[in-house]
Amino acid sequence: MFGSRTQQIVENGVVQGSNRGLSDQDTPKVFTPFRAYSARKGIAVKEVVIEDIEVSKGLLDYINNHRVTNIVLGASSRSALSRKFWSHDVPTIINKSAPDFCTVYVISKGKQQSVRPAAKPFASSLSATLPSSQAWSAARLSNYSESSDVSRSVYTRPEQNIVGSEMMKPKIGPSNASMDNLDVHNRDPRNSYSRSSPSDDRGLFAPLSHGSVDITAQNLDFTQVSVKENCSSSSSWEAEMNRLKLELRQTLNMYNTACKEAVSANQTAKELHQWKMEEASRFKQARISEEAALAIAEMEKAKGRAAIEAAQKAQKLAEIEAKRRKYAELKAKRVTEEKNLALNDLSRSDLCYRKYTIEEIEAATKNFSNSEKIGEGGYGPVYKGKLDHTPVAIKVLRSDAAQGMKQFKQEVQVLGLMRHPNMVLLLGACPEYGCLVYEFMNNGSLEDRLFRKGNTPPIPWEIRFKIAAEIATGLLFLHQAKPEPLVHRDLKPANILLDSNYSCKISDVGLARLVPPSVADCVTQYHMTSAAGTFCYIDPEYQQTGKLGTKSDIYSLGVMLLQIITARPPMGLTHHVERAIENGTFADILDPTVPNWPMEETLNYAKLSLKCAELRKKDRPDLGSVILPELNKLKELGMSSKRTTDS
Repeated sequence: MFGSRTQQIVENGVVQGSNRGLSDQDTPKVFTPFRAYSARKGIAVKEVVIEDIEVSKGLLDYINNHRVTNIVLGASSRSALSRKFWSHDVPTIINKSAPDFCTVYVISKGKQQSVRPAAKPFASSLSATLPSSQAWSAARLSNYSESSDVSRSVYTRPEQNIVGSEMMKPKIGPSNASMDNLDVHNRDPRNSYSRSSPSDDRGLFAPLSHGSVDITAQNLDFTQVSVKENCSSSSSWEAEMNRLKLELRQTLNMYNTACKEAVSANQTAKELHQWKMEEASRFKQARISEEAALAIAEMEKAKGRAAIEAAQKAQKLAEIEAKRRKYAELKAKRVTEEKNLALNDLSRSDLCYRKYTIEEIEAATKNFSNSEKIGEGGYGPVYKGKLDHTPVAIKVLRSDAAQGMKQFKQEVQVLGLMRHPNMVLLLGACPEYGCLVYEFMNNGSLEDRLFRKGNTPPIPWEIRFKIAAEIATGLLFLHQAKPEPLVHRDLKPANILLDSNYSCKISDVGLARLVPPSVADCVTQYHMTSAAGTFCYIDPEYQQTGKLGTKSDIYSLGVMLLQIITARPPMGLTHHVERAIENGTFADILDPTVPNWPMEETLNYAKLSLKCAELRKKDRPDLGSVILPELNKLKELGMSSKRTTDS
């Protein structure tokens, strides 16, 4: 035990430990357990207090002065890494500086950590100097120590590898302050009882306390028997040996009892383990059965939910079908009512058109002969005829045409009140049968002429620029109509008619929609519940949102303007023209049947058409201030070129 500059060594060479900050009054209390243990074992010990500035120096001085041959030290509490870089460790210093005749043992937690054996023996020189009686006592002491080691080796745990010691020191001279001999004997591992595991070992030696030496990792005591110089009688030694033999027999009996108990405990443990494994197997089987039952129950629940969902779905479908049938009935009823109302309105109105009877229409079309049929549209067939000695085109409402009467009424209202050079002229109508009478256009539709239906000659580029400008002029007239602007909604080459001089007129305004003037600009739109028009010509924004405005017609105009110079179908036409302009192959996409295209002007025309066909309405140019002035310039260029060619 080391206090404040205090070291204490028991005479058998074991350093008791350290306790910093210990006062002189508290010093004896540290050895109270050690004294009690020694008294219980009948061992005489001697306590020595060493005072020095350094612990290691005091120990070395004591070893040298008193010829200590064996010393046991407790290992440092520092880690291996700390001990490597910390040179002031007491066991390390003692190992390095102890005399050659001293064997140094270092223990840690009941285990021998290291041994530095003596380089030369010191006992021989000591025996030579001792009297014969003292040498005899030393020999007796050695035999006693060996017998004690044998009796205590039974309790040594082989897995802990503890080095035990049993010492006896004879007196030399009148003074008792010297320690002349310290003998540490290694336990013979053959006398040790080994267990299969540390847990079994603890179960075996836990009950063994009476009559045994307690050598564990928690309590490691080194005892010393001090033999006085006057113990030379053989009777005392024999009594001592008899006592030790009796203790050995008692210890062996206790050991045998402990072994039997350990075997019994081991058997009980095996039975408990077997029972535990059986219980675990039964529990596992029960859990598997439970999981299987739960899985089956979950499957049944899933089937039940699927059946309920199927029933609900069937019920919803039946409800939807009933609503659809009811809606169809209401729609048919509403169409009939609208037809009757339109007929009544037309019969009572004073619109500026002539009313024809069905007999006059049949006579003009030769009873709707196929030989007089010149076209077919969504509204119905178109026939060529003659009324009042004037060639006319008669469009007949098909009985199954959707929204037929509504379109008939709309077209009569629009064309009956409007007159414009680029709008087709409505000559009359037969309200009872939904027949419309138009002026006859000799060259048919723009679509037929662009795709050269009937092997007609191609339209020159000068005429094409003129047609484009006239279409824009007629469209601007609709957008500026008073009191409410008109949106055509179905602008395409099939609805552009050409007379004998290739003057164009916009027709088929049955889908035209009146919008308030406040929403006719390019910013605000009139919301429609359903989009109307022809695919590839319908404004994408109007088709997606239902918001209708005058710029909805600008998109259709842009696609049609590109068809005028390319004579190609509308599907993907804007993309093809853009790629041709980017790749420098614009001339290859123009109508090859027309020679001598003015490339610079035609390229400007194509770029203007692409702007008109922008996906967003706000990106499209204005018809009156941007599109029509540019097209009029191109029209003048074409007319000038035509006059030069004709002259």
